[in-house]
Amino acid sequence: MTKNQALAQWIAEVTALTQPDNVHWCDGSEQENELLVARMLEDGSLIRLNEETHPNCFLHRSAPSDVARVEHLTFVCTRDKEDAGSNNNWMDPTAAHTLMDGLYAGCMRGRTMYVIPYLMGPYGSPYSRAGVEVTDSPYVVANMRVMARIGTQALAHIEAGNSFVKGLHSIGQLDPENRYIAHFPEELLIKSFGSGYGGNALLGKKCHALRIASWQARSEGWLAEHMLILGIEDPAGNTSYVAAAFPSACGKTNLAMLVPPDSFKGWKVWTVGDDIAWLHLGEDGRLWAINPEAGFFGVAPGTSLKTNPNCMRTLGRDAIYTNVALTPSMEPWWEGIDGEKPAGLIDWQGRPHDPANGPAAHPNSRFTVAASQCPSYSPQANAPQGVPLSAIIFGGRRSTVAPLVFEALDWAHGVFAGAAVASETTAAAVGQVGQVRRDPMAMKPFCGYNFGDYWAHWLSFGERSSKLPKVFHVNWFRKDGDGKFMWPGYGDNMRVLKWIIERCEGRAEARRTPVGLVPHAGDVDVSGLDLTHQTLEALLAIDPEIWQREVGEIGEFFATYGSRLPAQLRAQVERIQRELERQLAA
Repeated sequence: MTKNQALAQWIAEVTALTQPDNVHWCDGSEQENELLVARMLEDGSLIRLNEETHPNCFLHRSAPSDVARVEHLTFVCTRDKEDAGSNNNWMDPTAAHTLMDGLYAGCMRGRTMYVIPYLMGPYGSPYSRAGVEVTDSPYVVANMRVMARIGTQALAHIEAGNSFVKGLHSIGQLDPENRYIAHFPEELLIKSFGSGYGGNALLGKKCHALRIASWQARSEGWLAEHMLILGIEDPAGNTSYVAAAFPSACGKTNLAMLVPPDSFKGWKVWTVGDDIAWLHLGEDGRLWAINPEAGFFGVAPGTSLKTNPNCMRTLGRDAIYTNVALTPSMEPWWEGIDGEKPAGLIDWQGRPHDPANGPAAHPNSRFTVAASQCPSYSPQANAPQGVPLSAIIFGGRRSTVAPLVFEALDWAHGVFAGAAVASETTAAAVGQVGQVRRDPMAMKPFCGYNFGDYWAHWLSFGERSSKLPKVFHVNWFRKDGDGKFMWPGYGDNMRVLKWIIERCEGRAEARRTPVGLVPHAGDVDVSGLDLTHQTLEALLAIDPEIWQREVGEIGEFFATYGSRLPAQLRAQVERIQRELERQLAA
């Protein structure tokens, strides 16, 4: 089925190991998808939703023990343990292959083995990268068809002589005691066993596009990042592009599909990508970004016309829902969706909903839908060269420390700001509420190598170009003395984006602080917003005593990376501490 000898040999080896009844090479066609869906409807792994309200939409229920990424069972398998770093779980490659191949032996008997050639990135882009996922899950095939570019064209890309990432996946027996996701970056190889959940099973997504791609990116001189990409068009028709990284529960998807407030007449936001960005230096010295994905694999709970109208308008047709609840009229439902909670709900496990059993939709329930259905989908989303970035934005969830927005003083300080990203845990997270968790560049679960080396790679771009994007940090979650959020968030985040773009164009003012460049209260457009000047001043305040503690904690965190920590980051800690001390002494 392929002219590529290396691929044909690998498929033969996998077939001999897993012993499937049939082998099917996916061509990505509509006819193929219809046959797969028909089989899943027949065996009950898909449920057809209301055709009048949700045409060509389906519900999938996963095993109750298989509903999320399993970070403690996710491994980076490098020859040198230090190359994986303390930010990853490490396993010796030889031991990992022995473990995984023992699990794979005969695991596909009685099943069909699907071979999915796929492309991450637009067709014809020099920045796109190929992969081949082998799986025994038709649900994975259906989702990969939405999330990547699969089939004949992807195979042609590989057969043209381009490298590809190999990914072997089996749901096994869905046994949580035998569930592993192993990455072999030196071999461009992924092995996943025992899970059908998207983050563990759709190998083109986090496994390839971040963990393996970040390793590839370092060796090839680019960046693979957990970032959204959006375009901001002003009333004159000029569009600027930004990439932004946020840990979970910080509004990433909402920002990617933002609808500007009513007072921002003539402004538009264009969605290029909501989750992953691959960044490359162009010949012009600017940083250009592509979205390697073709779809959204989004969290359903909390998504509504209020929080994310463009996302809601993307859904409703040609979508796969996983672990949401079901209404009596066969429509998907989740906590936070618009309207009253209907009676007669069937929960995500197929039971009549009883609040004593928990939420009706699983908190990590998902939708899979083509990005091209989004009303704000950018005309440049599939541009082979990508889009040029004016700004990179990092953000976290902090109640007191970080101001609403600040601009980094230079590239090295911007890398520091990204490396120091942190969020306070919410009630929905495991652990103590308000506990600070460092999540550098929002890549803690996804960087495929040692964070010290990763930060050094980021810093190297400062030596390669003088035309890099400005770097900013935002915090939508600052609270007042009563514990209430001070900033309205959602569409009003456009007001901060406007200041960021104006800073990139040299048209907005800022004041210098030890932490970075912060707008004056009058620099942020709050027209039409019920926000007092006093509140805005508080949102932009830098408390030197709080920041002394914060920078001390950042320094302690950095120190855990030992000799691999770049000296430039240590220097940033020392600079900020000196400036804060001078400010307190004044």
